[in-house]
Amino acid sequence: MHQALKAALSICKNLQRNGFDAHVVNPPLQEYLLTHYAPQGVDIACEPGIEALSKLYPHIERVEEPAPYFAKLTENDMVFRFYGLDMSESSQPENSLIRITPTIIEGLSEEDRYKLCMVNFRDPDQNKNTYAGFDLNTKKPSDAPIRLLGIPDETLSHDYLLAVRALRFAANYEAEIEPNTWLAIVRSSGRVLDYVPARDIMDEWRKVAAESMHRFVRLMYDAHILHGLIPEVAALSSIPQTAIYDEGSRTENVFEHTLQCMRFYTEDEFHYDWLGTMAMLFHDVGKLFTCEYFEDGYTFYQHHRVGAKVTRKILQRLHFDYEDIDLICHLVANHMRFHFMMTDRGIRKFKALDEYPRLIAMAKADVKSREDKFTSFNHNMKYLARAETPEQMLEPLLNGNEIMKEINLAPGPLVGSIRDALLKAQIAGEVTDRESAISFVKLFAERFSN
Repeated sequence: MHQALKAALSICKNLQRNGFDAHVVNPPLQEYLLTHYAPQGVDIACEPGIEALSKLYPHIERVEEPAPYFAKLTENDMVFRFYGLDMSESSQPENSLIRITPTIIEGLSEEDRYKLCMVNFRDPDQNKNTYAGFDLNTKKPSDAPIRLLGIPDETLSHDYLLAVRALRFAANYEAEIEPNTWLAIVRSSGRVLDYVPARDIMDEWRKVAAESMHRFVRLMYDAHILHGLIPEVAALSSIPQTAIYDEGSRTENVFEHTLQCMRFYTEDEFHYDWLGTMAMLFHDVGKLFTCEYFEDGYTFYQHHRVGAKVTRKILQRLHFDYEDIDLICHLVANHMRFHFMMTDRGIRKFKALDEYPRLIAMAKADVKSREDKFTSFNHNMKYLARAETPEQMLEPLLNGNEIMKEINLAPGPLVGSIRDALLKAQIAGEVTDRESAISFVKLFAERFSN
Protein backbone atom coordinates (compact mmCIF):
# COMPACT_ATOMS: atom_id res chain seq x y z
CA MET A 1 0.00 0.00 0.00
CA HIS A 2 1.25 3.48 -0.90
CA GLN A 3 2.53 5.50 2.05
CA ALA A 4 0.03 8.30 1.34
CA LEU A 5 -2.87 5.84 1.65
CA LYS A 6 -1.51 4.58 4.95
CA ALA A 7 -1.42 8.16 6.21
CA ALA A 8 -4.99 8.74 5.00
CA LEU A 9 -6.16 5.61 6.82
CA SER A 10 -4.51 6.90 9.99
CA ILE A 11 -6.46 10.15 9.64
CA CYS A 12 -9.72 8.18 9.25
CA LYS A 13 -8.96 6.09 12.33
CA ASN A 14 -8.20 9.23 14.31
CA LEU A 15 -11.55 10.71 13.28
CA GLN A 16 -13.34 7.49 14.23
CA ARG A 17 -11.66 7.46 17.63
CA ASN A 18 -13.07 10.93 18.16
CA GLY A 19 -16.60 9.80 17.30
CA PHE A 20 -16.83 10.71 13.58
CA ASP A 21 -17.40 8.53 10.54
CA ALA A 22 -14.78 8.67 7.78
CA HIS A 23 -13.36 6.57 4.95
CA VAL A 24 -10.77 6.78 2.21
CA VAL A 25 -12.51 7.17 -1.14
CA ASN A 26 -12.03 4.13 -3.40
CA PRO A 27 -8.59 2.94 -2.12
CA PRO A 28 -7.85 0.70 -5.16
CA LEU A 29 -8.38 3.56 -7.60
CA GLN A 30 -6.41 6.05 -5.52
CA GLU A 31 -3.60 3.48 -5.22
CA TYR A 32 -3.57 3.35 -9.03
CA LEU A 33 -3.42 7.15 -9.20
CA LEU A 34 -0.57 7.36 -6.72
CA THR A 35 1.39 4.64 -8.53
CA HIS A 36 0.89 5.68 -12.17
CA TYR A 37 0.64 9.45 -11.89
CA ALA A 38 2.48 12.19 -10.04
CA PRO A 39 1.09 12.11 -6.48
CA GLN A 40 -1.54 14.84 -6.22
CA GLY A 41 -3.18 13.94 -2.94
CA VAL A 42 -5.64 11.56 -1.33
CA ASP A 43 -9.41 12.08 -1.03
CA ILE A 44 -11.17 11.39 2.28
CA ALA A 45 -14.92 11.43 2.93
CA CYS A 46 -15.79 12.39 6.50
CA GLU A 47 -18.63 13.41 8.80
CA PRO A 48 -17.15 16.44 10.66
CA GLY A 49 -17.13 19.95 9.24
CA ILE A 50 -14.22 22.36 9.13
CA GLU A 51 -14.72 23.53 12.75
CA ALA A 52 -14.45 20.02 14.21
CA LEU A 53 -11.54 19.15 11.93
CA SER A 54 -9.70 22.30 12.99
CA LYS A 55 -9.70 21.12 16.61
CA LEU A 56 -8.02 17.86 15.60
CA TYR A 57 -5.78 19.32 12.88
CA PRO A 58 -4.99 22.98 13.57
CA HIS A 59 -3.14 23.41 10.27
CA ILE A 60 -6.11 22.34 8.13
CA GLU A 61 -7.19 24.85 5.46
CA ARG A 62 -10.73 25.83 4.57
CA VAL A 63 -11.48 25.60 0.83
CA GLU A 64 -14.22 27.79 -0.60
CA GLU A 65 -16.54 26.98 -3.47
CA PRO A 66 -16.47 26.18 -6.36
CA ALA A 67 -13.98 23.55 -5.20
CA PRO A 68 -15.82 20.21 -4.71
CA TYR A 69 -14.09 19.56 -1.37
CA PHE A 70 -14.36 21.79 1.69
CA ALA A 71 -10.94 21.38 3.36
CA LYS A 72 -7.40 20.20 2.72
CA LEU A 73 -4.53 19.20 4.95
CA THR A 74 -0.86 19.19 3.93
CA GLU A 75 1.46 16.87 5.80
CA ASN A 76 4.88 15.61 4.69
CA ASP A 77 4.39 17.07 1.20
CA MET A 78 1.16 15.10 0.76
CA VAL A 79 -2.25 16.78 0.38
CA PHE A 80 -5.37 15.24 1.93
CA ARG A 81 -8.67 16.55 0.55
CA PHE A 82 -11.82 16.28 2.67
CA TYR A 83 -15.24 15.68 1.12
CA GLY A 84 -18.46 15.84 3.11
CA LEU A 85 -20.08 12.50 3.92
CA ASP A 86 -23.82 12.15 3.39
CA MET A 87 -25.39 11.64 6.84
CA SER A 88 -29.07 12.02 5.92
CA GLU A 89 -31.22 9.02 6.91
CA SER A 90 -33.61 9.60 3.99
CA SER A 91 -31.08 9.74 1.16
CA GLN A 92 -30.19 6.92 -1.21
CA PRO A 93 -28.04 4.24 0.47
CA GLU A 94 -25.31 4.58 -2.15
CA ASN A 95 -24.73 8.22 -1.18
CA SER A 96 -23.35 7.07 2.16
CA LEU A 97 -20.30 5.65 0.40
CA ILE A 98 -18.42 7.93 -1.99
CA ARG A 99 -16.71 5.89 -4.72
CA ILE A 100 -15.56 8.62 -7.10
CA THR A 101 -14.74 12.32 -6.77
CA PRO A 102 -14.11 15.11 -9.27
CA THR A 103 -10.46 15.32 -8.24
CA ILE A 104 -9.96 11.61 -8.92
CA ILE A 105 -11.49 11.99 -12.37
CA GLU A 106 -9.36 15.04 -13.16
CA GLY A 107 -6.22 13.14 -12.22
CA LEU A 108 -6.80 10.39 -14.78
CA SER A 109 -6.09 10.33 -18.48
CA GLU A 110 -9.03 10.11 -20.87
CA GLU A 111 -8.34 6.44 -21.51
CA ASP A 112 -8.14 5.62 -17.82
CA ARG A 113 -11.32 7.58 -17.11
CA TYR A 114 -13.20 5.18 -19.36
CA LYS A 115 -11.34 2.10 -18.23
CA LEU A 116 -11.28 2.72 -14.48
CA CYS A 117 -14.26 4.98 -13.81
CA MET A 118 -16.61 4.37 -16.73
CA VAL A 119 -17.28 8.10 -16.79
CA ASN A 120 -20.06 8.89 -19.28
CA PHE A 121 -20.22 5.24 -20.31
CA ARG A 122 -22.07 5.28 -23.59
CA ASP A 123 -20.71 2.87 -26.19
CA PRO A 124 -22.47 3.59 -29.51
CA ASP A 125 -21.75 0.03 -30.60
CA GLN A 126 -22.79 -1.47 -27.29
CA ASN A 127 -25.59 -3.54 -28.81
CA LYS A 128 -23.14 -5.00 -31.32
CA ASN A 129 -20.24 -5.48 -28.93
CA THR A 130 -20.85 -8.39 -26.58
CA TYR A 131 -17.92 -7.38 -24.39
CA ALA A 132 -18.80 -3.68 -23.98
CA GLY A 133 -18.51 -2.77 -20.32
CA PHE A 134 -16.08 -5.60 -19.48
CA ASP A 135 -12.37 -5.43 -18.79
CA LEU A 136 -11.26 -8.40 -20.87
CA ASN A 137 -7.80 -9.09 -22.22
CA THR A 138 -9.07 -11.83 -24.52
CA LYS A 139 -12.32 -12.87 -26.14
CA LYS A 140 -12.30 -16.03 -24.02
CA PRO A 141 -11.46 -14.94 -20.50
CA SER A 142 -11.07 -18.44 -19.09
CA ASP A 143 -7.67 -17.55 -17.61
CA ALA A 144 -8.76 -14.27 -16.02
CA PRO A 145 -11.64 -13.31 -13.72
CA ILE A 146 -14.72 -11.68 -15.21
CA ARG A 147 -14.38 -8.00 -14.38
CA LEU A 148 -16.62 -5.04 -15.14
CA LEU A 149 -14.89 -1.89 -16.29
CA GLY A 150 -14.37 0.87 -13.81
CA ILE A 151 -16.37 0.98 -10.60
CA PRO A 152 -18.65 -2.05 -11.01
CA ASP A 153 -21.68 -0.46 -9.32
CA GLU A 154 -21.41 2.59 -11.57
CA THR A 155 -20.94 0.45 -14.65
CA LEU A 156 -24.00 -1.65 -13.84
CA SER A 157 -26.08 1.46 -13.26
CA HIS A 158 -25.74 2.18 -17.00
CA ASP A 159 -26.90 -1.30 -18.05
CA TYR A 160 -28.08 -3.86 -15.50
CA LEU A 161 -28.16 -6.57 -18.17
CA LEU A 162 -24.37 -6.65 -17.78
CA ALA A 163 -24.92 -8.49 -14.49
CA VAL A 164 -26.58 -11.42 -16.26
CA ARG A 165 -23.98 -11.30 -19.03
CA ALA A 166 -21.19 -11.53 -16.47
CA LEU A 167 -22.79 -14.65 -15.02
CA ARG A 168 -23.10 -16.07 -18.52
CA PHE A 169 -19.41 -15.48 -19.23
CA ALA A 170 -18.43 -17.05 -15.91
CA ALA A 171 -20.56 -20.14 -16.59
CA ASN A 172 -19.49 -20.69 -20.19
CA TYR A 173 -15.79 -20.07 -19.58
CA GLU A 174 -15.71 -21.71 -16.13
CA ALA A 175 -14.12 -18.47 -14.93
CA GLU A 176 -14.18 -16.72 -11.59
CA ILE A 177 -15.91 -13.38 -11.14
CA GLU A 178 -13.73 -10.61 -9.76
CA PRO A 179 -14.81 -10.00 -6.12
CA ASN A 180 -15.90 -6.36 -6.48
CA THR A 181 -17.79 -7.20 -9.67
CA TRP A 182 -19.54 -10.06 -7.86
CA LEU A 183 -20.48 -7.82 -4.93
CA ALA A 184 -21.89 -5.23 -7.34
CA ILE A 185 -24.00 -7.91 -9.05
CA VAL A 186 -25.40 -9.12 -5.74
CA ARG A 187 -26.16 -5.56 -4.63
CA SER A 188 -27.88 -4.88 -7.96
CA SER A 189 -29.98 -8.06 -8.10
CA GLY A 190 -33.17 -6.17 -7.25
CA ARG A 191 -32.51 -3.58 -9.94
CA VAL A 192 -31.73 -6.29 -12.48
CA LEU A 193 -35.20 -7.72 -11.87
CA ASP A 194 -36.80 -4.25 -11.83
CA TYR A 195 -35.23 -2.82 -14.98
CA VAL A 196 -34.23 -5.73 -17.25
CA PRO A 197 -37.11 -7.34 -19.17
CA ALA A 198 -37.47 -11.10 -18.79
CA ARG A 199 -37.04 -11.45 -22.56
CA ASP A 200 -33.58 -9.84 -22.37
CA ILE A 201 -32.54 -12.06 -19.49
CA MET A 202 -33.65 -15.14 -21.43
CA ASP A 203 -31.77 -13.94 -24.53
CA GLU A 204 -28.60 -14.05 -22.42
CA TRP A 205 -29.62 -17.40 -20.91
CA ARG A 206 -30.03 -18.97 -24.35
CA LYS A 207 -26.38 -18.21 -25.03
CA VAL A 208 -25.33 -20.40 -22.10
CA ALA A 209 -24.09 -23.79 -23.32
CA ALA A 210 -26.16 -26.76 -22.15
CA GLU A 211 -23.07 -28.18 -20.45
CA SER A 212 -22.64 -24.93 -18.50
CA MET A 213 -26.29 -24.51 -17.55
CA HIS A 214 -25.91 -25.92 -14.04
CA ARG A 215 -23.14 -23.42 -13.30
CA PHE A 216 -25.21 -20.53 -14.65
CA VAL A 217 -28.25 -21.47 -12.56
CA ARG A 218 -26.04 -21.77 -9.49
CA LEU A 219 -24.64 -18.27 -10.12
CA MET A 220 -28.13 -16.87 -10.72
CA TYR A 221 -29.20 -18.39 -7.41
CA ASP A 222 -26.16 -17.14 -5.47
CA ALA A 223 -26.63 -13.65 -6.93
CA HIS A 224 -30.30 -13.71 -5.81
CA ILE A 225 -31.54 -13.08 -9.34
CA LEU A 226 -33.12 -16.52 -9.70
CA HIS A 227 -35.25 -15.82 -6.61
CA GLY A 228 -37.09 -13.08 -8.46
CA LEU A 229 -37.01 -14.55 -11.95
CA ILE A 230 -38.08 -18.14 -11.16
CA PRO A 231 -38.97 -18.20 -7.44
CA GLU A 232 -40.51 -21.67 -7.82
CA VAL A 233 -37.07 -23.14 -8.63
CA ALA A 234 -35.16 -21.08 -6.07
CA ALA A 235 -37.59 -22.25 -3.38
CA LEU A 236 -36.55 -25.87 -4.01
CA SER A 237 -33.50 -25.16 -1.84
CA SER A 238 -35.89 -25.28 1.13
CA ILE A 239 -37.54 -28.56 0.10
CA PRO A 240 -35.82 -31.64 1.57
CA GLN A 241 -35.86 -35.13 0.13
CA THR A 242 -34.36 -38.41 1.23
CA ALA A 243 -31.72 -39.98 -0.99
CA ILE A 244 -31.18 -43.70 -0.41
CA TYR A 245 -27.72 -45.22 -0.96
CA ASP A 246 -26.10 -48.57 -0.41
CA GLU A 247 -24.59 -47.27 2.82
CA GLY A 248 -27.88 -45.83 4.07
CA SER A 249 -29.73 -42.59 3.38
CA ARG A 250 -29.27 -38.86 3.71
CA THR A 251 -31.40 -35.76 3.37
CA GLU A 252 -30.63 -33.33 0.58
CA ASN A 253 -32.48 -30.35 -0.83
CA VAL A 254 -34.22 -30.59 -4.17
CA PHE A 255 -32.39 -27.61 -5.67
CA GLU A 256 -28.96 -29.19 -5.21
CA HIS A 257 -30.33 -32.43 -6.65
CA THR A 258 -31.65 -30.49 -9.66
CA LEU A 259 -28.25 -28.95 -10.38
CA GLN A 260 -26.63 -32.39 -10.24
CA CYS A 261 -29.23 -33.76 -12.66
CA MET A 262 -28.55 -30.92 -15.09
CA ARG A 263 -24.82 -31.65 -14.96
CA PHE A 264 -25.21 -35.40 -15.52
CA TYR A 265 -27.79 -34.95 -18.30
CA THR A 266 -25.21 -33.23 -20.51
CA GLU A 267 -22.39 -35.69 -19.91
CA ASP A 268 -23.23 -38.08 -22.76
CA GLU A 269 -24.94 -37.70 -26.12
CA PHE A 270 -27.13 -34.77 -25.02
CA HIS A 271 -24.28 -32.40 -24.15
CA TYR A 272 -25.68 -29.93 -26.73
CA ASP A 273 -29.35 -30.21 -25.70
CA TRP A 274 -30.35 -26.81 -24.31
CA LEU A 275 -34.09 -27.55 -24.19
CA GLY A 276 -33.55 -30.95 -22.56
CA THR A 277 -31.32 -29.35 -19.94
CA MET A 278 -33.99 -26.73 -19.32
CA ALA A 279 -36.50 -29.57 -18.80
CA MET A 280 -34.06 -31.05 -16.30
CA LEU A 281 -34.12 -27.72 -14.44
CA PHE A 282 -37.90 -27.97 -14.06
CA HIS A 283 -38.29 -31.74 -13.70
CA ASP A 284 -38.76 -31.58 -9.92
CA VAL A 285 -40.37 -28.14 -9.61
CA GLY A 286 -43.64 -29.90 -8.76
CA LYS A 287 -42.10 -31.11 -5.50
CA LEU A 288 -42.55 -27.60 -4.12
CA PHE A 289 -46.32 -28.04 -4.41
CA THR A 290 -46.69 -31.77 -3.59
CA CYS A 291 -44.21 -32.23 -0.73
CA GLU A 292 -45.69 -33.85 2.38
CA TYR A 293 -44.05 -35.23 5.48
CA PHE A 294 -45.48 -38.64 6.40
CA GLU A 295 -44.12 -41.39 8.65
CA ASP A 296 -40.60 -40.00 8.98
CA GLY A 297 -40.23 -39.30 5.27
CA TYR A 298 -41.11 -36.88 2.48
CA THR A 299 -43.49 -37.79 -0.34
CA PHE A 300 -44.03 -36.06 -3.67
CA TYR A 301 -46.95 -37.91 -5.24
CA GLN A 302 -47.80 -36.75 -8.78
CA HIS A 303 -45.03 -34.14 -8.71
CA HIS A 304 -44.33 -34.80 -12.39
CA ARG A 305 -47.89 -33.97 -13.42
CA VAL A 306 -48.13 -30.95 -11.16
CA GLY A 307 -44.65 -29.86 -12.23
CA ALA A 308 -45.60 -29.89 -15.91
CA LYS A 309 -48.48 -27.51 -15.23
CA VAL A 310 -46.34 -25.21 -13.11
CA THR A 311 -43.58 -25.28 -15.75
CA ARG A 312 -46.03 -24.18 -18.43
CA LYS A 313 -46.94 -21.08 -16.41
CA ILE A 314 -43.29 -20.26 -15.75
CA LEU A 315 -42.24 -20.63 -19.39
CA GLN A 316 -45.14 -18.48 -20.56
CA ARG A 317 -44.04 -15.85 -18.06
CA LEU A 318 -40.52 -16.04 -19.52
CA HIS A 319 -41.84 -15.66 -23.09
CA PHE A 320 -40.74 -19.05 -24.44
CA ASP A 321 -41.98 -20.13 -27.86
CA TYR A 322 -45.08 -22.30 -27.63
CA GLU A 323 -43.47 -25.28 -29.32
CA ASP A 324 -40.58 -25.16 -26.82
CA ILE A 325 -43.05 -24.92 -23.95
CA ASP A 326 -44.89 -28.01 -25.20
CA LEU A 327 -41.64 -29.96 -25.51
CA ILE A 328 -40.30 -29.04 -22.06
CA CYS A 329 -43.65 -29.69 -20.36
CA HIS A 330 -43.93 -33.06 -22.13
CA LEU A 331 -40.52 -34.06 -20.79
CA VAL A 332 -41.37 -32.90 -17.26
CA ALA A 333 -44.72 -34.72 -17.27
CA ASN A 334 -43.19 -38.02 -18.40
CA HIS A 335 -39.76 -37.98 -16.75
CA MET A 336 -40.79 -40.58 -14.12
CA ARG A 337 -41.92 -43.30 -16.58
CA PHE A 338 -38.48 -44.88 -17.06
CA HIS A 339 -37.81 -45.05 -13.32
CA PHE A 340 -40.07 -48.07 -12.78
CA MET A 341 -39.27 -51.64 -13.87
CA MET A 342 -41.55 -52.05 -16.88
CA THR A 343 -43.08 -55.03 -18.65
CA ASP A 344 -42.93 -55.61 -22.39
CA ARG A 345 -46.26 -53.86 -22.75
CA GLY A 346 -45.12 -50.95 -20.59
CA ILE A 347 -41.87 -50.48 -22.48
CA ARG A 348 -43.68 -50.51 -25.82
CA LYS A 349 -46.05 -47.85 -24.54
CA PHE A 350 -43.05 -45.84 -23.33
CA LYS A 351 -41.29 -46.14 -26.67
CA ALA A 352 -44.36 -44.75 -28.40
CA LEU A 353 -43.88 -41.46 -26.50
CA ASP A 354 -42.36 -38.51 -28.32
CA GLU A 355 -38.76 -37.71 -27.31
CA TYR A 356 -38.30 -40.99 -25.43
CA PRO A 357 -34.47 -40.88 -25.84
CA ARG A 358 -34.47 -37.61 -23.90
CA LEU A 359 -36.65 -39.19 -21.21
CA ILE A 360 -34.13 -42.04 -20.89
CA ALA A 361 -31.29 -39.53 -20.51
CA MET A 362 -33.27 -37.68 -17.84
CA ALA A 363 -33.84 -40.91 -15.90
CA LYS A 364 -30.15 -41.81 -16.17
CA ALA A 365 -29.13 -38.37 -14.86
CA ASP A 366 -31.57 -38.74 -11.98
CA VAL A 367 -30.11 -42.11 -10.99
CA LYS A 368 -26.55 -40.78 -11.22
CA SER A 369 -27.34 -37.76 -9.08
CA ARG A 370 -28.59 -40.04 -6.30
CA GLU A 371 -25.70 -42.48 -6.65
CA ASP A 372 -28.48 -45.06 -6.88
CA LYS A 373 -28.45 -48.58 -8.33
CA PHE A 374 -29.15 -48.99 -12.05
CA THR A 375 -31.20 -52.18 -11.56
CA SER A 376 -34.49 -50.82 -12.89
CA PHE A 377 -32.75 -48.69 -15.52
CA ASN A 378 -30.77 -51.64 -16.91
CA HIS A 379 -33.87 -53.85 -16.88
CA ASN A 380 -35.77 -51.27 -18.93
CA MET A 381 -32.89 -50.84 -21.37
CA LYS A 382 -32.87 -54.60 -21.95
CA TYR A 383 -36.61 -54.62 -22.54
CA LEU A 384 -36.23 -51.59 -24.79
CA ALA A 385 -34.06 -53.73 -27.08
CA ARG A 386 -36.77 -56.40 -27.04
CA ALA A 387 -39.26 -53.78 -28.13
CA GLU A 388 -37.58 -53.77 -31.55
CA THR A 389 -39.04 -57.24 -32.03
CA PRO A 390 -42.70 -57.36 -33.14
CA GLU A 391 -44.98 -58.21 -30.21
CA GLN A 392 -46.28 -61.41 -31.81
CA MET A 393 -42.70 -62.72 -31.84
CA LEU A 394 -42.33 -62.48 -28.07
CA GLU A 395 -45.33 -64.36 -26.69
CA PRO A 396 -47.55 -67.09 -28.24
CA LEU A 397 -51.21 -66.33 -28.77
CA LEU A 398 -52.09 -69.17 -26.35
CA ASN A 399 -50.37 -69.66 -23.01
CA GLY A 400 -49.75 -73.06 -21.40
CA ASN A 401 -53.05 -73.22 -19.54
CA GLU A 402 -55.01 -72.33 -22.65
CA ILE A 403 -53.18 -75.00 -24.68
CA MET A 404 -53.97 -77.67 -22.09
CA LYS A 405 -57.63 -76.62 -22.03
CA GLU A 406 -58.08 -76.63 -25.82
CA ILE A 407 -56.63 -80.11 -26.37
CA ASN A 408 -57.49 -81.59 -22.97
CA LEU A 409 -53.84 -82.22 -22.18
CA ALA A 410 -52.24 -82.85 -18.78
CA PRO A 411 -49.25 -80.76 -17.64
CA GLY A 412 -45.95 -82.02 -18.97
CA PRO A 413 -43.10 -81.45 -21.44
CA LEU A 414 -45.47 -81.74 -24.39
CA VAL A 415 -47.15 -78.46 -23.41
CA GLY A 416 -43.84 -76.61 -23.68
CA SER A 417 -43.08 -78.18 -27.05
CA ILE A 418 -46.48 -77.14 -28.44
CA ARG A 419 -46.03 -73.60 -27.07
CA ASP A 420 -42.61 -73.24 -28.77
CA ALA A 421 -44.01 -74.60 -32.04
CA LEU A 422 -46.90 -72.14 -31.87
CA LEU A 423 -44.49 -69.18 -31.38
CA LYS A 424 -42.40 -70.27 -34.36
CA ALA A 425 -45.57 -70.52 -36.47
CA GLN A 426 -46.50 -66.98 -35.44
CA ILE A 427 -43.04 -65.69 -36.42
CA ALA A 428 -43.34 -67.46 -39.78
CA GLY A 429 -46.74 -65.88 -40.36
CA GLU A 430 -48.56 -69.24 -40.46
CA VAL A 431 -50.63 -68.26 -37.40
CA THR A 432 -52.07 -64.75 -37.19
CA ASP A 433 -54.98 -64.86 -34.73
CA ARG A 434 -56.46 -66.85 -31.87
CA GLU A 435 -58.65 -69.10 -34.03
CA SER A 436 -55.76 -70.14 -36.25
CA ALA A 437 -53.67 -70.67 -33.11
CA ILE A 438 -56.27 -73.10 -31.68
CA SER A 439 -56.39 -74.98 -34.98
CA PHE A 440 -52.58 -75.17 -35.07
CA VAL A 441 -52.38 -76.53 -31.51
CA LYS A 442 -55.00 -79.22 -32.15
CA LEU A 443 -53.34 -80.32 -35.37
CA PHE A 444 -49.91 -80.36 -33.73
CA ALA A 445 -51.23 -82.53 -30.88
CA GLU A 446 -52.84 -84.98 -33.30
CA ARG A 447 -49.59 -85.36 -35.26
CA PHE A 448 -47.59 -85.77 -32.09
CA SER A 449 -49.95 -88.49 -30.78
CA ASN A 450 -49.79 -90.40 -34.07
